[in-house]
Amino acid sequence: MTDATTSGPMMAADGRPLKSSLNRALRRQKIRALLLIAPLLLFIMITFIVPIGQMLFRSVENNIVADTLPRTVAALASWEVEQSDVPDQDTFRALAQDMVVAVEKKDHTRLGSRLNYELTGVSSLFRKSGRAVDEFGETAQEQFEDIDPAFAEPAAWVNTFGSDTWADRLAEWSAGGEEGRVPAFAADADIRAVLPETTSIYADFVRFVASEGDNPAEEDVWPIIYHTLAVELSNADLTGLQPALPLAEVQGVSADFELEDLRAAFADVDEDWLSTDVWETIQTYSGPYTSGYFLTSVDRQLTPDGVELRAEDERIYLTLFLRTMIMSVVITVSCILLGYPVAWLLANLPMRTANVLMILVLLPFWTSLLVRTSAWKALLQNQGVINDLLVWIGIVADDNRLALINNATGTIIAMTHILLPFMILPLYSVMKTIPPSYLRAAKSLGATNFTAFWRVYFPQSVPGIGAGSILVFILSIGYYITPEIVGGTKGVFISNRIAYHISTSLNWGLAAALGSILLALVLIFYWLYDRIVGIDNVKLGG
Repeated sequence: MTDATTSGPMMAADGRPLKSSLNRALRRQKIRALLLIAPLLLFIMITFIVPIGQMLFRSVENNIVADTLPRTVAALASWEVEQSDVPDQDTFRALAQDMVVAVEKKDHTRLGSRLNYELTGVSSLFRKSGRAVDEFGETAQEQFEDIDPAFAEPAAWVNTFGSDTWADRLAEWSAGGEEGRVPAFAADADIRAVLPETTSIYADFVRFVASEGDNPAEEDVWPIIYHTLAVELSNADLTGLQPALPLAEVQGVSADFELEDLRAAFADVDEDWLSTDVWETIQTYSGPYTSGYFLTSVDRQLTPDGVELRAEDERIYLTLFLRTMIMSVVITVSCILLGYPVAWLLANLPMRTANVLMILVLLPFWTSLLVRTSAWKALLQNQGVINDLLVWIGIVADDNRLALINNATGTIIAMTHILLPFMILPLYSVMKTIPPSYLRAAKSLGATNFTAFWRVYFPQSVPGIGAGSILVFILSIGYYITPEIVGGTKGVFISNRIAYHISTSLNWGLAAALGSILLALVLIFYWLYDRIVGIDNVKLGG
């Protein structure tokens, strides 16, 4: 008989080595299985994972400051509050330029709202400034137009600051009935080298006018462009340039121009512009990413001096996180204590009776959550049914009724009732699989009723307790309707603040940070549960 090691590998029917054929068949099965679940995975990715990822990314995203105030952010890069008070005129000019663009795009209010999260009052500051900044530069504009009326002609600005190619394309676009998109702006290279700041703000003007579908050769330029041009002309070298605008003529007298003091102009709008706190806030939160939302979530704030505790009257989130965890544990324990006897009855009563009781357990699922919560609000109030019953029985005095609403007590009672079925059903499904003969065998060996229950029955029901506890605890952490209605100020959860920031304050960054921390806490609790109890011991029956 030939030895296997010398006769070669075992072959399959198709002539391939058997091991290779088996691996190939297994690989095909895996690919087939992956293709079968691919539509579901794609659906989950598009509708669940990607939206949640985008929402959580808002907790660190902070592009709005740099996108709305690019010149101001660049000017503040070298500013240090220790060396001076408020920034210099160049920074205020950059702010004026950015603000004019932001006002036209209506972005200044969004920026104000963002910075107002970090420094109260900034939102109104930006709104007030937005109404006045359009007039900044009118003094320079009048002087330019007095010297030469050409400065009032938009076409002259187009031919001066735009490249010849762009000016020709713009003329063709205008002559063609102004259909289609306005040609993208291209600056004249020579002018841009001599007057970079004016070219930059003029380019923003052209882009905004083009986005509105208007012709830049027919729209009056912003007054702040005149102011910027007057500042730059004083030191510009116009040698060899022949622009459409008489820049050389103006340069000869620009030293005698009376220009607005932009720092004073902003101060006239609101004196807060002379506060270093405002500028420090803009500088601190000028990066594309920020830890500010997460710091706020733990009652801290980012300052130029580092991370500091917020004012005592602003520290609410750690308290809410602690309250949410403690009350969720209390609700879970309450559901165990109330649900365990009910599940035991359902598992040990005759099937006909158990089915009737099971309908009663499931009945709350057929009633609106809002209706059930509102019912508890009526039951728990000071003049409600429960207090009236206690007074009638004589347990409490009429002038000393129990405070059961608008506090943690009301939240625990209402949420225990609402989440109780989620504890009963896993317990019942596990208890139903425990043979009654085990208890009889324990008693026949001399165990008391309590010993038989504690040593034999209870350990087998622990997987149901684990499954129910996970369901109730995770659900209770995320509840916000019930605490909002019956919790008052002392019984609300962190989820209520998340809902508030999403729907009312529109501070989605802070809501995302709070949600991220809450998710992390849930995962930590899940990990601890797995280490202590073991997730493999969680069962829903069988």
